[in-house]
Amino acid sequence: MLGMTQHLPYSLLDLSPVPEGSTAQDAIRNTIDLAQRAEGWGYHRFWLAEHHNMPGIASAATAVLIGLVAQATRTIRVGAGGIMLPNHAPLTVAEAFGTLATVFPDRIDLGLGRAPGGDGAVVRALRRDPMADRFPQDVVELLDYLGPERPGAAVRALPGEGTNLPVWILGSSLFGAQLAAHLGLPYAFASHFAPDDLERALTLYRERFRPSRWNSKPYAILAANVFAADDPGEAAYLRTTMQLAFARLRTGQPGKLPRPVRDIDAEIGAGMRQAVDHSLRISAVGGRDQVADQLGALVDRYRPDELILTGQIHDHTARLRSFELAAEAASGLVQRAAA
Repeated sequence: MLGMTQHLPYSLLDLSPVPEGSTAQDAIRNTIDLAQRAEGWGYHRFWLAEHHNMPGIASAATAVLIGLVAQATRTIRVGAGGIMLPNHAPLTVAEAFGTLATVFPDRIDLGLGRAPGGDGAVVRALRRDPMADRFPQDVVELLDYLGPERPGAAVRALPGEGTNLPVWILGSSLFGAQLAAHLGLPYAFASHFAPDDLERALTLYRERFRPSRWNSKPYAILAANVFAADDPGEAAYLRTTMQLAFARLRTGQPGKLPRPVRDIDAEIGAGMRQAVDHSLRISAVGGRDQVADQLGALVDRYRPDELILTGQIHDHTARLRSFELAAEAASGLVQRAAA
């Protein structure tokens, strides 16, 4: 059934990329600039993600950067897409995001991921137990800290308690879908880089969702890459940055965000390019109208309640233009009720 015809919210996921030839300071300044412009372009949320030990990503201290972005904007929701909960004690996360929610009421989101956001060396450096998998228990503990006031509790998140900060489950497998459904939380699927389980995960989440004090019905976000330009050929050229970065990451050569190339197959080989394109296939590439058509096809197929758009582009001016055109394309999308 087609059902509802209301506007589909669209949001933005930024990794605060550090392009070749620039610094982390440049990346953070560009992130703040992008967030301010995104607010004017109608984006609903601006999310940042936790990654560690990555020369090309400046969002490692995610809560700090969220505070800077929230301070520099007025109305757009700002949050984590996400915090890698295994890296942190739930109380620490509750206090950090409770503080943000206290300073910026009704503007902060907390998305939680199960991955470490880095390799084994990072896990050890964070003093975490790599064998411990307490993600479901840690999520429940965190929800308790951020929920209604608990005057008699032995441990309280202050600030944090009583903020009822929106908590999201992020995932790229069926595990997160089941947990979000069981707890009655909103769910965001990382289809922009791991789309293989997308359809099954969304179906599972919707079928098994249990209403909770946080949400009465399922709410799912679909993540998609977008590379838009006034010239469609230029959009395909800009996309090679992400193809090249993904290939380097897969072969153990992470670095700063590479410059685009005219012949991607000459750089990484046709086989690797095909593998990368398979992982990045939830994407929209081209001019505004082409991007609108491609995003519309994704919405028609997967019936998300919201889109979150991302895209690693080397040149900041080109990145701004891409997200501006993407906003124009997304603003015409209509929300479809899940079948």
